[in-house]
Amino acid sequence: MIDVYSWPTPNGRKIHIMLEETGLDYMVHAVNIGKGDQFKPDFMKLSPNHRIPAILDHDGPDGKPIGLFESGAILIYLADKTGRFLPEEPRAKYETLQWLMFQMGGVGPMFGQSNHFSHYAVDKIPYAIDRYHNECKRLYGVMDKRLGEAEYLAGDGYTIADIATHPWAQGFERRDVDITEYPNVKRWIEVIHERPAVIRGNEVLANERSSGNFTAEEREVLFGKTQFEKH
Repeated sequence: MIDVYSWPTPNGRKIHIMLEETGLDYMVHAVNIGKGDQFKPDFMKLSPNHRIPAILDHDGPDGKPIGLFESGAILIYLADKTGRFLPEEPRAKYETLQWLMFQMGGVGPMFGQSNHFSHYAVDKIPYAIDRYHNECKRLYGVMDKRLGEAEYLAGDGYTIADIATHPWAQGFERRDVDITEYPNVKRWIEVIHERPAVIRGNEVLANERSSGNFTAEEREVLFGKTQFEKH
């Protein structure tokens, strides 16, 4: 059994989808990031960076429990555990890992900053909004070129690179991106969106999803000084 500590954000949905794809037994525990659950001591034992998701696998590699944080590391671990969605052949493996890192280092942070400055920041700063919007479009362009060469990001097969990237890429309307300008990405989003495990994974904690209209308390926890205090 795997305990999953998560919230219905793109990074959380990556893990929900991977668990549904692999068929592993898991129990999800909601970590309400608007109420500050990510700063509770028990959660921070698993995730010292106080970010979701985190997992506790009671049947680790040596038969003992293992805890992990960082969604990319969790995806690699679950792929190794099940032998699925990460090729063993070295070239295909590293092709997959480089596109996973593309998501971890590029798509996630840049799309997240775009969301913040365009939707959540009280002060609308044109320079920041334009910078991250343009970077989002650049990254969609990189994906579109790649997906014009291959069916999936890492090649012909669906991998953890796609599982990591799809939850972020599907929110194109939120960052004012016209997806018809990126027809290969559009095709890829639609194909993956129809996978039964993706449908199920997207429904995990779906009733907890925020409208984005945060209270003053939630805004302070998510974006204020609480983030930068010593915990």
